[in-house]
Amino acid sequence: MEGNNISVGLDIGTTKIVAMIGRKNEYGKAEILGIGKSKSLGVHRGVVNNITQTIQSIQQAVQEAEAASGVKIDEVTVGIAGQHIRSLQHSDYITRDNAELVIDEDDIDRLVNQVHKLVMLPGEEIIHVLPQDYKVDGQAEIKEPIGMYGGRLEAHFHVVVGQVSSIRNIGRCVKSAGLELEGITLEPLASANAVLSQEEKEAGVALIDIGGGTTDLAIFRDGIIRHTAVIPFGGNVITEDIKEGCSIIEKQAELLKIKFGSAWPGENKDNEIVSIPGLRGREPKEITLKNLSKIIHARVVEIIEQVYVEIKNYGHEEQKKKLIAGIVLTGGGSQLKHLKQLVEYITGMDTRVGYPNEHLAGDSDDEVTSPAFATAVGLVMDGLRRQEKISLEKAAEEEYNLNEGDAQNGEQVVEQPKKERKSFLDKLTERVKDFLDNAE
Repeated sequence: MEGNNISVGLDIGTTKIVAMIGRKNEYGKAEILGIGKSKSLGVHRGVVNNITQTIQSIQQAVQEAEAASGVKIDEVTVGIAGQHIRSLQHSDYITRDNAELVIDEDDIDRLVNQVHKLVMLPGEEIIHVLPQDYKVDGQAEIKEPIGMYGGRLEAHFHVVVGQVSSIRNIGRCVKSAGLELEGITLEPLASANAVLSQEEKEAGVALIDIGGGTTDLAIFRDGIIRHTAVIPFGGNVITEDIKEGCSIIEKQAELLKIKFGSAWPGENKDNEIVSIPGLRGREPKEITLKNLSKIIHARVVEIIEQVYVEIKNYGHEEQKKKLIAGIVLTGGGSQLKHLKQLVEYITGMDTRVGYPNEHLAGDSDDEVTSPAFATAVGLVMDGLRRQEKISLEKAAEEEYNLNEGDAQNGEQVVEQPKKERKSFLDKLTERVKDFLDNAE
C-alpha cells in the first residue's frame, strides 16, 4: 500500500459488508477516502456460514471502495464478532526469581502467557487477555506495576474467548478475496474506539452496538475495558417478527421498521394506518402503526433486558463499579425511533446514541458518521494505529543502527530500543496468517 499511511477496515457483518479506506490527516484525525458496501450473504449472527458468498460480498465492497477512492486495496484490518464470543474473569500470579530487580515488561508477558495456557472448551481459543489491575506482594489495586519491586506479581484478567474455526473462516474469506490480513480486532472494541470519548471510558460507560445479527456490549471503567459480551439477537429478529406478525415479506417488513417503526407503543394513535401493496395483484394489507410498534417494542425490550443482565453481571450496581456515563447506543439498530427513551426506562441509566465522529476529520461525509458504520470506522482507526506503531519501531531501530555506526568511532553507545509489547491481537493475527499459509 502507498506510503502515506492508508488503512482499510473490513467489517464483515450479518446485514452488510463494509470496506472503508482512511488515512490520518495532519491534525491526527482519521480522514475517510472511500467506502464500499455490499449485501452480506453467507454471514449468520456474525459468523460466516457460506464461504463462497462471503468472498463475493467482500470483493464487491472492496471494488466499490477502490472506485470511490482511487486507492488500490491490498491489506485489511478485519473485525471478529459473532455469537461464539464469550468472556470470563480470571486471576493468575507468577513468582519472580529475583525480587532485587524491578518488575518489567517481561514479567507481565510471562504472566499473560500463563493465562493463555488456560484450558478451554474444545475448539475455543483465547482471543484477548486484558489485564484489569495488579497486585504486587499482596498490595492491591495497582494500575501499572512496571518499575516496582516485588516477588509475587498477581493480576485480574478479562479473558475473551472465541471459536478457532470461525476466526479461521474469516481469515480464509479475506485471503480468498485476494487480500492480506493486516490485523484482527474484536468488533465491540473497534466500535468503542470510534464512538466513545476518553472521558466516558474513564467515568464508566457501556457501549451497546446493535447490529443485524448480534448485539455487542463493551463496558469501560477507569479507561480500561472491563467486560465484553455478544448477544445473538439484533435488528434482524425485529424484522422477522414484523414479517410473521403482519404476514408480509421481509423486504416490506424491513422498510416498515425503518420508515415507521418505533420502540415506544404509546406514541401512535389507533387510527394511524400504513397500506402495503399485496403480492401479485392481491389486496393491499393495512397495518396499524400501533400494532407495528407493539411488535417492535416486545422484541427490543427482550434484547435490552439481556444486555442489562450483562451490565449487572459486570457489577454496575456496586458503588465503585458504577457506570457514571451510562449507555451509548450505536450500530444500525440504534437508529430506531424512541429507542433511547426505552433504554433509559428499562435500565435507569443515562443514554445517548453514538456517532463514530469522535476521531474523524471534521468535514466527513454524513454517511460515514452514521452509527451503522461505527465498527468500520473503528477498524480503520485500529489499522492506522497499528501502522504508526510499526513505523515508530522502525524509526527507533534505524536510529539505533546509525548510532551503532558512530559508536565504533569511540563514541557513546545508545542502548537497544525497547520493543513495544505485542498485543494479543497481533499475535492472533500472526497465528491465523501462519495457519492459512500452511493450509494452502
